[in-house]
Amino acid sequence: MNNTLKSLAFFLGIICLHSNPVSASDPHKFIDTKAQEMVAVIRNNQELFAKDPELFKDKINIIFEPMVDFRRVGASVMGKKYYLASSKEQRLKFIESFRTSLLDTYSSTLAQWGDQKIMTIFPELSAFKKTEDVKQNLITSSNTYPITYKVRRDKNGNWLIINIIVNGVNLGLTFRNQFQALAKEHNENIDEVIKHWTSDANFD
Repeated sequence: MNNTLKSLAFFLGIICLHSNPVSASDPHKFIDTKAQEMVAVIRNNQELFAKDPELFKDKINIIFEPMVDFRRVGASVMGKKYYLASSKEQRLKFIESFRTSLLDTYSSTLAQWGDQKIMTIFPELSAFKKTEDVKQNLITSSNTYPITYKVRRDKNGNWLIINIIVNGVNLGLTFRNQFQALAKEHNENIDEVIKHWTSDANFD
């Protein structure tokens, strides 16, 4: 995955992985509302990251963290083999490391995306399955990127994101491959994988 696509992917990941999981009957309207909130935060805080990066991250975090099913995402990234082989404590540590790495690594990327538009594709549906795909387009000055958010309704009726596909790149699979590569590098020592975990993105 090239740097431009990584940057885009993780911008979108953080856009849509945060926000209070308010119960909403329509996942498309829910995701659209939260995406527009994130766009507004980024546009209105272009200089904040340089002046006070922690406050910038806090503003993102208010929307970001509660919206993602980190337990489910973390388990998917670890994969069945390593999830079952790990202890409860190791699973919790990895989820925390995964969440922190996303926020810390990509908050600086968010500050660069001050001029974009998000357009949600609203299907004509009145009933929804437990898992749905929400489709959007990110429109920049030079390109339009298709995004699919896979969301799942929890027992309280809240829609939570469990995966994101950006321009054909499956982020969940990308992270899982990264976890497996680290596990191989560290002789399947899960503690070492957690210790060395950093979300796979390098920005120019």
